[in-house]
Amino acid sequence: MNKTVHKYLTILVLSLAGSSIYALPYIKYVFYDVQLSVMNISHMESGMLISVYALGCMLTYIPGGMLTDRISQSKAMGFSLIGTATLGVVYMFTLSYSVALVIWFLFAVTTTFVFWTSLIKAISLVGEEDEQARLYGLYYAGNGLAGTVINVLALKISTLTEDPTQGFIYSLATLCCFCLFCGILVLLVIRDTNKVEALDEFNFADVKGLLKMPTLWCFSLIVFSGYAVSSSTAYFTPYLSNVVGISIEDTGLFSIIRSHLFYLIAPLGGYLADRIFQSTAKLFTLLFSLLALTLSGVLFLPSSMGELWISVYTLLPGAFGLMLYGLVFSIIRETGIPLKVAGTAIGIASLIGYTPDLFMSTLFGYWLDRFQNDGYWLIFLTLAGISVSGVILSAVVFKKNIGVKEVTVERSELNIA
Repeated sequence: MNKTVHKYLTILVLSLAGSSIYALPYIKYVFYDVQLSVMNISHMESGMLISVYALGCMLTYIPGGMLTDRISQSKAMGFSLIGTATLGVVYMFTLSYSVALVIWFLFAVTTTFVFWTSLIKAISLVGEEDEQARLYGLYYAGNGLAGTVINVLALKISTLTEDPTQGFIYSLATLCCFCLFCGILVLLVIRDTNKVEALDEFNFADVKGLLKMPTLWCFSLIVFSGYAVSSSTAYFTPYLSNVVGISIEDTGLFSIIRSHLFYLIAPLGGYLADRIFQSTAKLFTLLFSLLALTLSGVLFLPSSMGELWISVYTLLPGAFGLMLYGLVFSIIRETGIPLKVAGTAIGIASLIGYTPDLFMSTLFGYWLDRFQNDGYWLIFLTLAGISVSGVILSAVVFKKNIGVKEVTVERSELNIA
C-alpha cells in the first residue's frame, strides 16, 4: 500500500478507535437521563461512576506509559478495544449499579492503561515532525465525526422500541459492536514502528528543576480548567430535558453535536492559534473569556427565547470548550519547559488536569439531587469561575512567553553586533 494512503488510513482507524472506546465509559454524555432511569440511580451515583473511572485512570497513567514502550502498539490498542467491548457486554446484561462500579474501574484499565499512550504514540510516529499539528488536527476532527456517527446510530437504534430499558440495551450493544470491530481493525491495519527517539537519561535533577517552574503549574491548571469545562458541558443534556423541557431524543442529538461533532473545529483552532493569534495562550484568553460569558449567560436566558434557541445557545460553550481542549497540550511549547523533560511535564499535567473526573461529577450530582433544577445554577456558575481562572493562567503564560521571546531577540541582536 502507498505510504501516504496508509498514513491517512491509519489516522482514520485511530479516529474510529478513539471515539469508539470512550463512548462506553462516557455513555452518560448522550444517555444521561435514560441511564439514571434504567438503573434507578441518582445524579450523585451517576457521578460516582465517573469518579471511580477517573481514579482508575490516575493509577494507570504512569505504569501504562512505561509499559507502552515495551509492547506492540497495535496489540495494546486492539486488545484494549476488545476488552472494553467485553466489559460493555457484561454491563449490558446486568445493569446493576454495584457491578457497574467495578466495570467502570476496569474501563480505566482497558481505555487508559496502555491504550491512551499507545494511541498518542501511534499518531506521533505515523508522520514526520513537520506535520504533527496537521495530523493531530485530522485525528481530532475524525474522532469527532466518528463519535457523532456512532452515537447517532446508537441513539436511533435505541428508539426502535418504546421500552426504555430495552432501548438502552440496544444502544449498549451498538457501542460494543463498534468497539469490537475497531479492535479487529486496529490489529489488521496499524503497523508497529521501529522508530525510536534518542532520549536523555532520566535525571532527577532535571525533574527537580521542572517542579520549580511556575509555568509547569500554570500549564497543568490550564489543562485542568480546559478539561473541567469541556467535559462538564454534558450537564446541558439533563438541563435541556429537565429545565427547558425538550424531548430526551432531541437532548441526545444536541449532546452528540456538543460532545462529538464540534471536534471538527479542532483544525480551525490550530489555524487560529498558529496563524492569526500566533500564540495558543493568547487564543486561550479569548476562548476562556467566551466560556465564562456563555456559561454564566445561561442563567439569564429569557423564557420567551423559546426551547429551540435556548438549545442552540447551549451549543456555544460546547464549541468553545472543544476547540480549547483540542489544543490544550500544545500550549506546552509556550511555557519554556525544556524538551528533555516535556514528557514528564505532560505526565504531571495529565495527573492534575484530569482530576475533575475524580470529584466534579459526584459534586454536581449531589447538587442536582439536593437542589433539583436549582443545582444547575451552581454548576454553571462554578464552570464560569473556572473559566475565569483559565483566562488568568493563560494570560500569565502568554506574558512569560513574550518575555522569553524578547530576551531571545535581544541576545540574537547582541550576537549579530
